[in-house]
Amino acid sequence: MRIKPILTEKSLKDAANGRYSFWVPTSLTKKQIGVIVSSLFDVTTKKIETVNYISRVKRTHRKKKTIRARKKAIVTVGEKESISLFGEDKKKK
Repeated sequence: MRIKPILTEKSLKDAANGRYSFWVPTSLTKKQIGVIVSSLFDVTTKKIETVNYISRVKRTHRKKKTIRARKKAIVTVGEKESISLFGEDKKKK
């Protein structure tokens, strides 16, 4: 499965508190997301929240562009665990 981390200012602030954001395929359920994240990063998942974004049409300069539907997953990991992908380990040094 293709899971892509979301690296924005807000998500990096949440990552310091143990909440990590990912773009995931729309077909995945919360349990499947938890299994994938825990196996990829060797962490225990405490809570998983999902946000579904519907597809929509965006107009720019007389053209119509379709933005695909996507799903955002916010995964809370156990205490004293972290995912080094978000760069918070570099700040501690």
